[in-house]
Amino acid sequence: MPLYFADSSESLVPDAHAGFATAHAALVEHHPGHGYFRSRVTSPARRVGMVSGGGSGHEPLHAGFVGAGMLDAACPGRIFASPHNRQIFEASRAVAGDDGVLHLVKNYTGDRINFGIAAERLHHEGIRCERVLIDDDLATDSDEIAVGRRGTGATLIVEKILGAAADEGRGLDDLVALGVDLT
Repeated sequence: MPLYFADSSESLVPDAHAGFATAHAALVEHHPGHGYFRSRVTSPARRVGMVSGGGSGHEPLHAGFVGAGMLDAACPGRIFASPHNRQIFEASRAVAGDDGVLHLVKNYTGDRINFGIAAERLHHEGIRCERVLIDDDLATDSDEIAVGRRGTGATLIVEKILGAAADEGRGLDDLVALGVDLT
């Protein structure tokens, strides 16, 4: 089994992101200053930009799902921590299509808060933004867990199906309706 290595705990996430971007330079652009990855390949029919994100340490989520027929941008946070709303805002602004941007958000408190703040900022700039909340996990649906069901297994399926639908040229409202049906 190969040994894991890192220069330091502080540089682990930035080093991993730089390595991913180098290994997949034909597919993704890395924007380390704003903390997101953007697809280099976009369908000409796509009218809606799709953005997701979440804590690093879950790879290949989310950067691994950036590309043709998938996400336009991904915002990886620190290890198991939500991306900052600034990352989400900058990524969303960069990939917003003529019909706006769709945030695919897992049901984690930090993700919900930071994607919500980014959406408010986008609205202030006149960029239409909607959200699909991924909360499919039945194992965490209990009275003892106040936050409710988490977004786990459905994330890949929702991102892939909505990415394909976006590549067909579907609009924001249609993508949201499809996403809600899927989740």
